[in-house]
Amino acid sequence: DVQLVESGGGSVQAGGSLRLSCGVSGYAYYRNCLAWFRRAPGKEREAVAVTYDAAVTTWCADSVKGRFTISQDNAKTTVSLQLNSLKPEDTAMYYCAAGPDYGGTCGHGDYEYNYWGQGTQVTVSS
Repeated sequence: DVQLVESGGGSVQAGGSLRLSCGVSGYAYYRNCLAWFRRAPGKEREAVAVTYDAAVTTWCADSVKGRFTISQDNAKTTVSLQLNSLKPEDTAMYYCAAGPDYGGTCGHGDYEYNYWGQGTQVTVSS
């Protein structure tokens, strides 16, 4: 098993910043890919950022590129998401997820991740 515990959500005004953290523990195989997803009201859950093998490679969705940064410690025990220049459309529940890699790459679909945190709410007001 893998355990994931998020922290750091909150409410900010547009243009503000937040930092989300996720403590990760458990079976190493399922920690090769660590990701942040979000689900906004009335929308499907979507991948925001993904990191492979302690940030050897990272990926961010086009909607957050240049504003959000994913990082991970070498021990793969913490994955963080720095959210800058927040917009009201970033309002969502944010989830940390863990899963195996696929030949050195990480997926962007939620079905490719086996373990999930409980979520942390981010609310951005205009």
